[in-house]
Amino acid sequence: MPPEFPPEQRALFCEVLKHMNRAGIPYVVSGAFALQKHTGIWRDTKDLDLFLPAAAVPEALRHLQEQGFATEVRDTVWLAKAHRDGYFVDLITGMSNGVITVDQSWIDHSSDNVVLGVPTRVLAPEELIASKLFVNFRERFDGADIVHVIYGTRGRLDWKRLRQLAGEHWELLLWELVFFRYVYPAHQDCVPGEVWDDLLKRLERELHTPSNGAPFRGSLVDEKMFAIDVKEWGMENLLEDYRERRVPKIDYAEAAPFVKAEEG
Repeated sequence: MPPEFPPEQRALFCEVLKHMNRAGIPYVVSGAFALQKHTGIWRDTKDLDLFLPAAAVPEALRHLQEQGFATEVRDTVWLAKAHRDGYFVDLITGMSNGVITVDQSWIDHSSDNVVLGVPTRVLAPEELIASKLFVNFRERFDGADIVHVIYGTRGRLDWKRLRQLAGEHWELLLWELVFFRYVYPAHQDCVPGEVWDDLLKRLERELHTPSNGAPFRGSLVDEKMFAIDVKEWGMENLLEDYRERRVPKIDYAEAAPFVKAEEG
């Protein structure tokens, strides 16, 4: 059942969507509304999650500030926020570890939808899955969301696109597919045979040609759970490398005139 959003929250979310539409800012709705579109699962939320390219953030902040929102750039790698009356809009430009970046293709690949009565666009299932691949924290695990999206779409996904989004981190995609098969063993055919063959053959090749010089990647999954590896066991901190190399970042200098709160 859909949550009963308080009238003021519903009105605020509608206002934001309408204003973003009028301003012509490239964005796509993610979060609880995208999950509902692709799975039927409703989730109560205080946040409106909008994905957009980093270059679009300063203009979005300007428009939201004009509507009375307090705005901030929380992290130039991936997140700006706007809030008013206790409700939040998250402007998300990628994953916090710097691995996956939102670009115009995420907007182009989205689909028309209506959110709270407002015509808009909602994140495609492939990008929704990609956005959750690294959410494997002790406090939060989005693997259930991923398998629900695969089941909810009955596997009608652009699997080539999904593999491209996962890129060099294809093992995480394979991990989620194995998890899907465990949860839904009678529906393993939701994942095409050629996808299984491709990923399992890649794994087999890696297992038969191990690379002793391959970097430790635990910090990309969760910097807290794998902190001991970096701080005490001498492993490299790949998270820092990815975040430092991440381009494009949100241009804080360009966004600064529209920021009412301190960054951080």
